[in-house]
Amino acid sequence: MTINLPKAIDAYFEADRTRSPDAIAATFTENGIVKDKGLTHRGRDAIRAWMADEAQKYSYTVEPFLIATANGKTQVTAHAVGDFPGSPIDLRFLFALANDKVAELEITV
Repeated sequence: MTINLPKAIDAYFEADRTRSPDAIAATFTENGIVKDKGLTHRGRDAIRAWMADEAQKYSYTVEPFLIATANGKTQVTAHAVGDFPGSPIDLRFLFALANDKVAELEITV
């Protein structure tokens, strides 16, 4: 199922498909934040390092299938399949946007 994602969120998922840490970091604001697996990564350099680590550890695909908005944030639910523990799984990506960039992203189960 194809869903219509805001430009910044679509850019994030497109960059994720490339597994490029630079492409992922570029979708965030200068001081962007990622919260994943109990850790917080602040700024593009930290986000780049986070993605480099994830790309080395796991091979995966993520397909968004549901979108909702509340309290100024956008939640995207996506089906993730790969060689990581617990696969396959549906993940929630909670985005806060600033213009055409991601200001904050929290990934949860």
